[in-house]
Order: sequence, then C-alpha cells, then structure tokens
Amino acid sequence: MKLNYKRVILVGMAFFLISAFWQAYDSIIPLILTNHFGLPQSASGAIMSIDNVLAVFLLPIFGSISDRTHTRFGKRTPFIFVGTIVAVISFIALTFIDNFQLSRVIAEGIPQIQNSAEYSILADQELFIRETTLALTLKNPLPLIGFIATLLLTLVAMATFRSPAVALMPDVTVKPLRSKANAIINLTGTFGGILVLALGIVFATSKNQYMQYTGYFTAVVSIMLVGFIIFLLTVKENKWAAEMEEESKKLEPETQDGESGGKLSKAQLRSLILILASVALWFIGYNSITSKYSVYATNVLGFDFNLTLIIAQAAAIVSYVPVGIIASKIGRKKTILAGVIILATAFFLGNFVTAKIPEFIMFPIFILAGIGWATINVNSFPMVVELAKAGNVGKYTGYYYTASMSAQIVAPILSGFIYDALGMRYTFFAFGTVFVALAFITMFFVRHGDSKVINKKGALEMLDVDE
Repeated sequence: MKLNYKRVILVGMAFFLISAFWQAYDSIIPLILTNHFGLPQSASGAIMSIDNVLAVFLLPIFGSISDRTHTRFGKRTPFIFVGTIVAVISFIALTFIDNFQLSRVIAEGIPQIQNSAEYSILADQELFIRETTLALTLKNPLPLIGFIATLLLTLVAMATFRSPAVALMPDVTVKPLRSKANAIINLTGTFGGILVLALGIVFATSKNQYMQYTGYFTAVVSIMLVGFIIFLLTVKENKWAAEMEEESKKLEPETQDGESGGKLSKAQLRSLILILASVALWFIGYNSITSKYSVYATNVLGFDFNLTLIIAQAAAIVSYVPVGIIASKIGRKKTILAGVIILATAFFLGNFVTAKIPEFIMFPIFILAGIGWATINVNSFPMVVELAKAGNVGKYTGYYYTASMSAQIVAPILSGFIYDALGMRYTFFAFGTVFVALAFITMFFVRHGDSKVINKKGALEMLDVDE
C-alpha cells in the first residue's frame, strides 16, 4: 500500500486555489471595511463572518449533494468548476465598487493613518479618521451595500465547492494514509497562500491605507486560475476513486469505510462531538488572529503583515510532512494535543510584542504558530472522516466545516466587540490564547478517530512513493 504523492498534489490543486482566495480575502477585506468604509471592528467582524454563516448551512448541503452526484466528470469536479468561475468574476468586481468608495474618501480629503510608537496617539488619530470615513459612508451607503452584495455572491460561489473539493482527498485515499495525504493537501494549499502573501509584498498592500486593489486581486485570481486549469487537465476523479475502492477491499475489514455498518456507536458519536467541539474552539482562537492580523499589524504595531504571515506559512510548509509521519507513529490525537500546546504558546508570547519592539521579534512567534497550526490541521479533518461510513465522506466533511465555520462566525464578532471595548493592543493575542487552550481540554477526552496500523509490512510500505 503506497501513497501516490503526485496524485494527491494534483487533487490538492482545488485546495490550492481555495487557499489563495482565502488568504487574499482575510488580508484585504478587513482593511477595505475599516480603512475605506470606516466601519468599527465589531461591524467589520460581523461582515467578515458572513462567509462562515453561509458555510454552516451550505457546506453540509453541498457536501451531501456531491455524495449523491454522478457525472462523467465525477462527484466533486462539477461543483469545483462552476463555483470557481463565479467566484473569480465576482471577486474582481468587488474592487471596482471599492475604487468608487475610495475616490469619495480621497475627494473628501480624509487623511491616512500615520503610524506612531505611542499607542494612545495612534488610537486617537485612528478614531477620528474612522468616524469621519464612517460618516461619509453613512451619507451615501449604496457603495457599502453594493460591496456587501457582491461579497455575498463571491462567498456563496466559494461555499458551493469547498466541501466537494476537500472530500475529494478521502475519495481517492484509503483511510490509513489520509493524515499523510492531508499533509500534502495542506502543503499544496499553503503554497497558494504564500504566493498571495508574496504578491502582497510586491503590491505593498500593507503600506498604503488608500490603495486600489484591482491589480492585486487580478494577480490573485490569476494564481487561482492556474491551479484550476491544472486540476481540470490532470485529475481523473472517477478512475482514481474506483482504484481507491479496490485498494480498500484488499485491506482488513476493520480498516474499510463503513466499518460498523450504519450509525455510529455511542462512544464514536461522543468522540465525534468532542472532535468537532475542539475544532470549533481552536478555530475561534486562530481565526480571531488571522481575520484581523492585517489590521492589528498595520494600525497598531506598524508592521508589514505580509512578511510575518509568509514566515508562518513557510514554517507550516516545513512541518506538514513530518507531522503526517509523526501522527502515523504516535497517533493523531497525541499529535494534535502537542500542536494545541505549541499554538497556544505562540499566541501567549504575542501579547508581549509592542510597536516599540523590532518587527523581527514577531517572526519566531509566528514560526511557532505555523508549526502548531500545521500539526493540528493535518490531523483533525482525517479524524472526522475516519468515522465516516461508506458513501458519507462528503457529509462528514460538511460536519467538519460546520464546526469550523460556526467558530469563525463567533470569532470575528466576539473578538471585534472586545477589541472595540478594551482596545486591540491588550486583547488581540489574549483572546486567541484562551480559546486555543480550551481546545486542549475537549480534545483530551476523544477516544475514536485515530488511524489504525494495518500491519508491519503495511506500515513500511506507507513510506513508499509511486513513481
């Protein structure tokens, strides 16, 4: 039994384009909402959570629908095709609405925020500029309404194919190899995110508060389309899924999909709930950081968020494959618990970074965060689909994303209210630390979802690579 790395990378092209989109979305949309429309952090957080609200309902639905879809192109590929085309068109359209709003702000003569080492001075300056910009937005809210409506279309398009795209990996990979395969999928996706962050440096997205983003978004969409075209030209979904089913039949019965027939046992259901609760908790902590770090770094610390995030992504890339191998030796649960400790430690250390400290001090903190998140992310999704029965992988993929997206609804809204009430400087990393630490408790009591070792020969063969 071998993991076909080339095949997994090609399947991962769908996740590559998804990751490229979300990296640009998480970095730039908060800046547009706060800097160009003048929205407070709580309102910006509420809008940033729209994608997660949609995902709670749409991801399980489209995951389940794709389970029952049968075309000559496969179960998942039609969703990826339609969703990508609509998403890239509407994503570019967002920038034209933003450009119109930005022209109003510049014509009004509203100044840009000037970074200062004195947080109190910066906070007063930022408040004045935000209030002035918000007043302009409320005077004519049509650009904001149009922006949100177009954003809604983009997010619906992305939601239609996220579950099908992610479910494709377990469709073509037998259970014991899914942590390793998920490591490669995440590696592929992270590469897409790094390319977008590199574009952010080229376009200087953290340097100009009143930047027009049309050129930058066009470059991001170009990266997405490269992954999309590679996927369409190389992935043979039906053939690869059939080969996976044949390979699964050769394994011992306990390692096959549908291992206990119909419903989960009470113990398995309890573990599933605890896994999903853990997913929700660490996503609340993690998303509270990622969804607003561009704002925090730019407006509070005066740092270049692109370089810091690239370093975190690079650390994750280096970690993905070793983490998959470690999980195959000590188990997914223990590996995840170690990752939770690493991530919580990184966020805790972030509390001590101020605008007076050199920017490079943030780099080792985000290296830790990248390693911790990679350790968690590689193994959590396989634990959920490990409990799936035959033909239900898309449905269980939907469960996973329901938990993660529900958490990401809560994260920007709750953290936004806290930031507005107490200030981002003293609560930004503290909020993330607490919720990641809570995930350790729920994960500790999980009893099912670990990978099964088939036999010694199989364990050795798992290290082989198909040519």
